[in-house]
Amino acid sequence: MRRLGLLVVLATLLYAGWVVWGLPSRAEVRALARTNPHITSLMRQREREAQRAGRPVRRVQIWVPIDNVSRHLIHAVLASEDQKFFGHEGVDWDAIKKSVETDRARGRFVRGGSTITQQLAKNLFFTTDKTLTRKLRELVVARWIEGDLSKKRILELYLNVIEWGDGIYGAHAAALRYYGRPAADLEPAEAAGLAGMIPNPRRINPLVDPRRFARAQRRVLWLMANAGYVRRDAAGLGSEPPPEPPEPAEEDAAEPPPLAAPEPELTPPQATPEPQATPEPQATPEPQATPGVR
Repeated sequence: MRRLGLLVVLATLLYAGWVVWGLPSRAEVRALARTNPHITSLMRQREREAQRAGRPVRRVQIWVPIDNVSRHLIHAVLASEDQKFFGHEGVDWDAIKKSVETDRARGRFVRGGSTITQQLAKNLFFTTDKTLTRKLRELVVARWIEGDLSKKRILELYLNVIEWGDGIYGAHAAALRYYGRPAADLEPAEAAGLAGMIPNPRRINPLVDPRRFARAQRRVLWLMANAGYVRRDAAGLGSEPPPEPPEPAEEDAAEPPPLAAPEPELTPPQATPEPQATPEPQATPEPQATPGVR
């Protein structure tokens, strides 16, 4: 019995060491306060997937400061992805508890429980692999990010690096791709459309599945109205939230589905030329403090 206990302790220590070994350095995290990342771990993962599938590797990203992002998109992201963003320190333990209960009920890992900060940590340093090890590392880095960066800077990084379709990264490239206008000019319904794509941008995509996209868009509009960001009557929504879009079989399929012509749904995106990738991002000055943002 004693030998079994020692083996358990040893295995725990070895696993803890393995988790720590896969973490980025704290200096890398601190550098994000003033330096924009050139390429993220998720971008590298998508490039490897494209190469293995024999598809062209594409990466379109146009970096913009958060002051050049529509407040409607910021509100849509906060309402749909992390309503407690300004109240937590990187981790929403209540959301994680609910996520674990859902995982147990369904017998597999499903999306849920991740804050904006955790999603940023995953995009910057890890992959989309659904493993306990990745989740533990993500939790650690999320706490580091919250300790080293302001909330405004976290939002700025998040809105510039997350995926918005095959090879499309960041709000500005996404706004040009789907609506033909810069991120600063997005209207509430357009912002809701982009925010609705975030859980699975390769599947909840107006060029791939317009109906699923429209359902996600309406749900985000309802969440925005419920949070007071838009008027409920202006959103044309009732007192109950629209149902969530059906969950695809694979949230992060390596092979994106073929693009289909978009059908008119709510506020249909317009066909636009692909935005051009910009040169390597330059350092961004530390964002100025704003009310409600530390």
